[in-house]
Parts: sequence; structure tokens; C-alpha cells
Amino acid sequence: MNQPAMNPLIIPSLLLNLLFLSVSYAAIDPVSIYQSFLKCLPLNSPESAADLSAIVYSSTANSSGYTTVLQDYIKNQRFNTSSTPKPAVIITPTTESQVQAAVICAKSAGVQIKIRSGGHDYEGISYVSSEPDFIILDMFNFRSIDVNIADETAVVGAGAQLGELYYRIYEKSKVHGFPAGVCPTVGVGGHLSGGGYGTMLRKHGLSVDHVTDFRIVDVNGRILDRKSGGEDLFWAVRGGGGGSFGVILSYTVKLVPVPEVNTVFRIMKTQSQNASALVHKWQMVMPNIDDDLFIRILLQPVTVNRQKTGRATFIAHFLGDSDRLVDLMTKNFPELGLKKEDCIEVSWIQSVLYWANFDLNSTAPEILLNRHSDSVNFGKRKSDYVQTPISESGMTSIFNKLVELGKLGFVFNLYGGRMYEIPADATPFPHRTGNLFKIQYSVNWNDPDPELEANYLNQSRVMYEFMTPFVSKNPRGAYLNYRDLDIGVMSGNGEKSYSEGQVYGEKYFMGNFERLVKIKTAVDPDNFFRNEQSIPTLAGKLAGKPTGKSSR
Repeated sequence: MNQPAMNPLIIPSLLLNLLFLSVSYAAIDPVSIYQSFLKCLPLNSPESAADLSAIVYSSTANSSGYTTVLQDYIKNQRFNTSSTPKPAVIITPTTESQVQAAVICAKSAGVQIKIRSGGHDYEGISYVSSEPDFIILDMFNFRSIDVNIADETAVVGAGAQLGELYYRIYEKSKVHGFPAGVCPTVGVGGHLSGGGYGTMLRKHGLSVDHVTDFRIVDVNGRILDRKSGGEDLFWAVRGGGGGSFGVILSYTVKLVPVPEVNTVFRIMKTQSQNASALVHKWQMVMPNIDDDLFIRILLQPVTVNRQKTGRATFIAHFLGDSDRLVDLMTKNFPELGLKKEDCIEVSWIQSVLYWANFDLNSTAPEILLNRHSDSVNFGKRKSDYVQTPISESGMTSIFNKLVELGKLGFVFNLYGGRMYEIPADATPFPHRTGNLFKIQYSVNWNDPDPELEANYLNQSRVMYEFMTPFVSKNPRGAYLNYRDLDIGVMSGNGEKSYSEGQVYGEKYFMGNFERLVKIKTAVDPDNFFRNEQSIPTLAGKLAGKPTGKSSR
């Protein structure tokens, strides 16, 4: 979606709140919603009323606990203000039957259910809503991880975090890993259901490419897995966003082999050090280099000797030793000038720590068990895909624009390898072959000043507009896990939900969108599981129940 540049002072920081104000119908009294759950849950669960009441938090009945639970997993302070809409109730289930009961009771009460597994969704839609009556089902208690090295699998609860998964694998084996994100505090439920990728994507593809089973509570309160839910539903929750189809309880994943010796490095180059030429060369040679190598580039505006300039930071993870890496780079990308002394040989779990920006000399792997090891600030993300190499002069213009704006940065994530071998319709995530790299637009800040926020949000939109000639088109692609409400929003459950959903749906899912709609309509025809960017139903036309066979 192309947008004109705007004056930062007239862009409200309350983008979502404008949406909230557009909803005209009145909210139900939160006390009534709370009381209805206290009555309903025991009728739909084998557990006692006392046990069930202990997992229900209300802003009126137990406000202190409610506030603590609400804020504990808010990962973007943009959505932690006094004006941010709050849930009537927060439910923190500890058993599967409690999840089943919560779904049934939410339907009975006529309230929207938001599902939170980690809180890293960039637009806060797992704990904020544009609808007046909503509750949060917070899955943080579902964090059991059962690693079985004998069959190289792990069963991971939706509320577990990536760092916990990595550590539990490391506990059992030094030669196994899992291809997922570099931020340890990301929740497994959201990460895996939206695609998921990390530094091994060129070797092993996406996280969802290694999901072999799942457990989900559907709209009728039933627990389904791959066998009982069928292959269509299994396909949909591996990249189509689990929250559109039910409440993910767990995923079963296949582990991947990792070498005992890995190598990482970080090299920085400014514009005066030929950064534009180096980034240009990177996109030309790297997609076809050895699949064991992944190099991410950070593009940032910096100040050097009191002069503003652009800087490219090349960060690598290589599944092998430094001698082989230096030889590989010398042959394919000598311009970067990699030397052996630039390299750090590490174990796989140490590479996880390195990429999470922990000091390898002073940080033990146990830090990955700390569910709040990250700092929470304000932020905005957007995404794009580049399919045609950007010229050196084009790179220079991009650097210059970043310097002009002053705060926004880019993350360029390399493609190639396994990503080019898996068909676009193998999972809902469609952005495979034909893409050189993925762009994340990134801006973080710590000051709550609304004018600063307006300025930084505007920078992201101005840069997004500026990048139009360089990125994919018709439709312009986007990555679901870099959630961005600028590209379209579904407002409630009205007649326009399909047409609204199609706007962002085709950007996230390309040619897979219609199949997702068909599956959604079959498993949740009334669109109970919905959010601002969920999969819509095909109103008035049931697609039929999933057959258990692929409908591709």
C-alpha cells in the first residue's frame, strides 16, 4: 500500500485508537463478563470452581493481579498506555480442559478472544483489540518442552519461548538445533504459526518446514491434532497464523543436525568504506553461496567524527569452522575482506547467545531460560521482499534517505539455499524462490513523548514509500510475523471482512490466501477466532469440512 509522506506532528500515535473509536456499539460491563466466566467455566470443565476462579483476572475484582499479568508480556510500550484498550478479563489456563472451557465460555458470552503466547507481535494484537468486548487467553503456562533425541523431535508448548526451546535441546545434545528466530523471548505459538526463520534458513528453511504435528482447541472446544483435524488444518497453522483457526496448545517439531564447531563474525562498513558497493555485491553473490552460510546486514544512520553517514553491519552464522568460512568468503566475496581474526568459533548454543547480543565471555546458556531477558521499549516494524538486485547507486540513495530520516534502520535477511527448493504452496508462507532477501524496517525508542512517536512512525512510512521501486510488486509482499497494520485491517466481523482481509491477506500469503479462506470457513464459519489481521471467512459460502487430504 503506497502512502504519501505526512507531517509527523499530525500522525496520531493512537493509530489503533482511531480504529477503536470507529466502533459504535457499546461495550458490555466488564464486571458482567467476569461474573459470566466464573459461572460458565465450572459448567464446562472437570475442575473445581475455586481452581478455575484462580486463573481468571479482572480489572475490578483482582486488579493488582490483572495489571501484573497484563503487563508481564507486553513487548511494545506503544500498547501499554492509559488510553490503550484493556481486556475485560484475562484467563491464564494451566490445563487443556481450561482452554476448552475458556473458548466455550467466550462464545457463550459473545466476547472476542485474543490469544497471547509471548507478546512479541509488533502491533500488540494479541492483547489489544479494536472491538469493545474482548478477553485475553494468555498461554504462558503452556511452556513444557519434551525433547527426544532418539527420534530427533520436540513437543513444545505454545507458551514456551524460543530461548527455552534452544536450551532444552542443548541440555540433551550438542549436535542438534532448531531453525527459528534469534530473539530468545519470542513465544513459540506465534512464531511457528506465522512462519518463523533464523540464521539456518538457507540450510534448513523455515521453522514451519519442521513442524510434524500440532494440538489445537477449535471453535467447538474440541482438541484436534494432525490426524483428527486433517491435513488442511495442519497446512493452515504452519504459516497462516494459528490464532485464525483456534488456540494452539503445542507443536511437535523435527530437530536438525548442527556441527560441533560453528563460526560467527560481525564486520561494519560506513559509506566512506564502500558500504553501498559491498551491500550491492552481497545481494549478487550471497543467495547462491554455500547453504551453510547466512549473512544478515543491518543498515543504520550513524554519526562518525560528527558527520552523519550510513553504516552496514554484516553479521554471519556459518555451520562450520573458520578456515572453511574464510576460504569460502575469499573465493566468493573478497571485497568484504574477511580474515580469520574476524571470526569467532562457537558451539551452536553459543551462536544463539551471540545473535541475541549476549557477551559470550560472561554469559552462560542458562540466560535463555530467563523469560524477561530482553528490554521492553517502543517500536515499529514493516517488511518487504527484494526480487531484483538493487544497483550500487540505488543502495547509495537508500543510505542517504536513512541518514536524512535519522532514526529508522533496515535489516536485510538473506535468502537462497533451502528456501529456493520448497514450493510456495507447501505451507501458507509463500515467499520462497525468486526472493533475494527480506527487508525488516526497524525503529525503536525509549521516550514516551507522543511527538517523537509520531515522528518515528512517520519515518517508517516515508521510507516504505521511498522503497517502492526496489521491492516486490503486484502484490507487494509482507511477512506475517513482522505484523504491520498499515497494510490493511479487518474491522470486526461485518460484511466487509472478506474484502478487508483480502487487502493484507494477499500481501502476507500471495496465492495461498484463498486456500486459507476456504479452510477458515470450514473450521470457523462464524469467524469467532478473529483479530485485526486474521484470515476472513467467505461469508455466506461454506467451503465444506476439511477432508483430511490436501486440497491443493
